[in-house]
Amino acid sequence: MSEPVEPLPQSEASLPVETESSQGEVSIPTDLFGGKMNTEQFKHLLEAALLTSTEPLPLAELKKLSDVSLDNRQLEMLLEKLAQDWQGRGVELTRVASGWRFRAKPEMQPYLDRLNPQKPPRYSRAVLETLAIIAYHQPVTRGDIEEIRGVAVSSQILKTLEARGWVEVVGTRDTPGKPELFATTKQMLDDLDLRTLQELPALEEIGALLEQDTATASQEQALAY
Repeated sequence: MSEPVEPLPQSEASLPVETESSQGEVSIPTDLFGGKMNTEQFKHLLEAALLTSTEPLPLAELKKLSDVSLDNRQLEMLLEKLAQDWQGRGVELTRVASGWRFRAKPEMQPYLDRLNPQKPPRYSRAVLETLAIIAYHQPVTRGDIEEIRGVAVSSQILKTLEARGWVEVVGTRDTPGKPELFATTKQMLDDLDLRTLQELPALEEIGALLEQDTATASQEQALAY
């Protein structure tokens, strides 16, 4: 019978200061873990966690993998190096609003669709226009949306966006009737492969990108397994 494996003890040694090479490439200390695990082993651990997760993983979650305290910059350097390791492959490591994730490169998708052909749902112009207004003017009320579009907004349009996880109620406006305020979610940014609202594409590109993402979502989930 094999002996039980003891957990790695916490290291009390101070962490080495990270550096960057003169060429701008990421340079990582070889011993971030007090001799208990080398940097390359921890990169493999990060890789395994990200490849087997169905959702993006934030830094706070990834830090739980380490037996020593890593600050955000040290962890980001490791993730950036891991992303470099995957360059030139069919899968890439990217950072989105909710954290880090692996996903198939866009040019791979037409071929992957052959394995799991699906017709992505198409959203009406009214739905996409409403989403764009919320994205670029948030937080907004239903009345704000109607004023900008110049037509009434049906409840079904907002329910469709909420059901997809792209829009949520973030509060109410302090006016008579307390109308609900709508804003976009991190899920929408994740679906567009963006980190922040400042990276939103041109208004006319949003619809095409969101519809494209719907077609790739099932393949990304399959990749995690």
